[in-house]
Amino acid sequence: MKNLFITLIILATLASSSGCKKDFLDRAPLDSYTNAVLWKSSSDVLAALNGCYSKWGGGNNGYYGVFADNNSDNTFDQFPWENWLALSAGIATPTNPGFTKWNYSCIQTCNWFLDNVGAATMDATLKARTIGEARFLRAYEYFTLSQLYGSVPLVEHNLTPDAANKVTQATKANVVAFILNELTTIAPDLPVSYSGSDIGRITRGAAIALKARIELFNQMYPQCIADCQQLMTAPFSYSIYPKYVDLFRQPYADNQEVILDVQFKASDNNFGWARNMTINSLGGYNSIAPTQNLVDAYETTNGKTIDDPASGYNPAQPYQNRDPRLSATVFYPGAQYSSKLPYGFYYDPISSSPKTLDHWGDNNCSPSAYGLRKYTPFIADFPNLDQVGMDVILIRYAEIKLMDAEAKIESNKIDASVYDDINAVRQRPDVNMPAVDRSKYNDQSSLRTLLRRERRVELAVEGLRWFDIQRWQIGQQVMNGQVTGSMLGTVNQTNGALTLTPGTTIKVGAARVFDPAKNYLWPIPQTEIDLNKSLKQNPGY
Repeated sequence: MKNLFITLIILATLASSSGCKKDFLDRAPLDSYTNAVLWKSSSDVLAALNGCYSKWGGGNNGYYGVFADNNSDNTFDQFPWENWLALSAGIATPTNPGFTKWNYSCIQTCNWFLDNVGAATMDATLKARTIGEARFLRAYEYFTLSQLYGSVPLVEHNLTPDAANKVTQATKANVVAFILNELTTIAPDLPVSYSGSDIGRITRGAAIALKARIELFNQMYPQCIADCQQLMTAPFSYSIYPKYVDLFRQPYADNQEVILDVQFKASDNNFGWARNMTINSLGGYNSIAPTQNLVDAYETTNGKTIDDPASGYNPAQPYQNRDPRLSATVFYPGAQYSSKLPYGFYYDPISSSPKTLDHWGDNNCSPSAYGLRKYTPFIADFPNLDQVGMDVILIRYAEIKLMDAEAKIESNKIDASVYDDINAVRQRPDVNMPAVDRSKYNDQSSLRTLLRRERRVELAVEGLRWFDIQRWQIGQQVMNGQVTGSMLGTVNQTNGALTLTPGTTIKVGAARVFDPAKNYLWPIPQTEIDLNKSLKQNPGY
């Protein structure tokens, strides 16, 4: 569906603007702007639907899916203007909310589409499919809004400006019930797969997968298990992609692990995402700096955690003999990004002088001395970091496997399938971690610990870590205190040998403070409450 983001057709432009005063719902246009010329044929409907997709993708879900781990213990964003610091530090306020997802633009565009599509003369099956796609996009938006803010306005139709500025909030439980009903209703009308230029549209599998995720997040474990099992059988043919290091490589054609993604045309700017994620030596900005806490979560190659005396972990050479997903996700000191660059952490292409770890904090270098590699594993794939068309995976099959295992663990219905699910993720060919030690992980408590660690390292920097912190209620444990990075040291530029200096752990930013009475929800921006006096602020703000 890359053509959806080439240009915005006139109706999409209309759907994002209004001649009336601004209101917090970012209203779609008045009917008189468009309905006189639209809704005549299937081509009109598909064009209008593309406008819904354009609002759903872009910075709304694509950007958030990549950068959201900056609001967690996985990564750190050093730049205040990118709006993650206030949230991650626990000091966000209604007037300084940090990065915000309080945006109804996609929802209102979908409402506009759904309120008018019935007038079109077209094939009934195709019409039902397009309605299903729009309802999914709206449901996904409500999923994110309700997770981040709790009680939010639940709007199913276009509103006048006055009505939009008086709408009240629905409880999170009611929003969840609405989403689940929507996904259940539309799934049969969506195809299992698409071909040609339609690849990237919402599939039946995406609807079931999102439903399973929401069920897991709301402790609806039997329902989650049933949906996960459905995705593991015909007519679905999802599978674990054999190479983790290539999983996010652009473009990822024929990748049967992808269930839902946001796709972009290769020449689109995408807000410079690749440049923001890439290390300084390659012209990047290091907007996503992995933390020491994330690095420490990866097991050693014998399947043991680094605090286990039997792991063989060597603090002086901490990156040796580790889960291969670490090197595929994090660019750490002593690593070599490519054979064309020297060993070390950063390299200054202007002066051609190698930089050691001692230069970790200057200019756009990483504040933690760790760089992100997951989305740009091979820099040769990106001849222009500002025009990469970077597709963003939102749901993949590995998550389904881990959700199935977690729901069974939490239900205390532990059987061989739980181990099979986790092993399928751990043992993709280029990872090949040992199978789960069943003698050690043999009850609900130990398996819960394993599953949560496995989920963290497998899905790192995919926008899910904050949701996990929130639903597991572990904010006080993982979002308090000083964030740290690597130790300082030097790198031999001839052979890459790493020498770290004990006691020199990098402190990253100011110490964080997490208040469980309020920080599990984001503050509703004060600008929205000023527009709509009916909105109630979240507790503690």
